[in-house]
Amino acid sequence: MPLTIRPIELGDVAVAATIVRDGSLTPEVERPDDVDAYWAAVQETRRRRGDVLVAEQDGEVVGVCQVMVFPHFQHAGSWCCELESVHVRGDVRSRGIGAALLAAAEELATAQGCYRMQLTSRNVREDAHRFYRANGYEQTSQGFKKPLVH
Repeated sequence: MPLTIRPIELGDVAVAATIVRDGSLTPEVERPDDVDAYWAAVQETRRRRGDVLVAEQDGEVVGVCQVMVFPHFQHAGSWCCELESVHVRGDVRSRGIGAALLAAAEELATAQGCYRMQLTSRNVREDAHRFYRANGYEQTSQGFKKPLVH
């Protein structure tokens, strides 16, 4: 079963959004049928030098991650990379798919001249924390989030 990591295509969006929804702590906010909204996020991410990557195995999308690249107002304005929405379909976890997504994201960030990869992970995601540590990430900070009213 060869695994391919590649940029997301329009035809992958609904499946990738479903994978995100199924792995989310707040699945009610995801709308996999709103392909246009997710595709707009892909296009904006690409405009900003990043991408959304998918893991494909046996012709099926089984994982996804968003790689966001931005100029940091630290480190002399160097480029930084933020990982978001790292999800692997539940029935194929622990098979190296997540590690392959991280490696591809790191390759993209390196090609864009980023000096650092960073991500946040909810406190309750202890399995994810072990996964990130096993892949060379150190927990260096405490994250904070505040929802905004629209």
